Amino acid sequence: MTEATETPPYRLIATDLDGTLLGPEHTVSARTRAALTAATAAGAAHIVVTGRTVPVARHILDDLGYQGLAVCSQGAQLYHAGEHRLLTSVTLDRKVAVLALEKIEAEIGPLAVAAARDGLDGEVLFGPGYRMGYDMELVSVTDPDTFWTAPISKLYIQHPRLDDDALADAARIAAGGLVGVTVAGTGLVELLPLGLTKATGLSLAARRLKMTAADTIAFGDMPNDIAMLEWARHGVAMANAHEGVKTVADEITASNAEDGIAVVLERLFPAAFR
Repeated sequence: MTEATETPPYRLIATDLDGTLLGPEHTVSARTRAALTAATAAGAAHIVVTGRTVPVARHILDDLGYQGLAVCSQGAQLYHAGEHRLLTSVTLDRKVAVLALEKIEAEIGPLAVAAARDGLDGEVLFGPGYRMGYDMELVSVTDPDTFWTAPISKLYIQHPRLDDDALADAARIAAGGLVGVTVAGTGLVELLPLGLTKATGLSLAARRLKMTAADTIAFGDMPNDIAMLEWARHGVAMANAHEGVKTVADEITASNAEDGIAVVLERLFPAAFR
């Protein structure tokens, strides 16, 4: 392999974590690591854009040896991984969150709720009945008022009968004027500050790097990635992606289990692999 001297086709590579950069075992394959290393050596910058909050993403970023900016919590948090420093953070207004929950429950009945607290060490509080599939440290609470005693990044909601897409649709109808609603993974329907998306956080990070959407290729797999893929000049959906993501993508690559990111980067940065 020789260092490329050609101008890279994209100066910014934005990747989601779960279901995209991470394989089924929540690790990054050797092939994908090599492809990202080659692309960055050719002049591109790699930025992680994840729905995970900083405390939940930090151990993964550390394991990757990731040193750059990371967009976390669906765009609410901009984190400098190399310095372990939170640069910006947007919180969900707690009074608005309470009202949104009341409106949703008035339409579809009781919800199981969890809340992600803001900050570098923000805990995830989960109430009765909430089932969290993430590999994160959870704090159980029995009094729902505990959710509102400190700033929060977002809420997670679940319903005993509705699936994720149906729950998200119902939440948007009931409270879409108060909060953003997205599906980030199986069992992960999230309520966010209104107007916040991964594209919001990515555009902020790109400006810090003196780049724009025109410089960007983005990879994702779930509905929370749609705004990011639409914002970027070229949006790539994984083969394992939600159908809604595939619909808006410019390209569909192989799955996260089959090194879908590497497949695209090896094609776009051929000089880096000579």
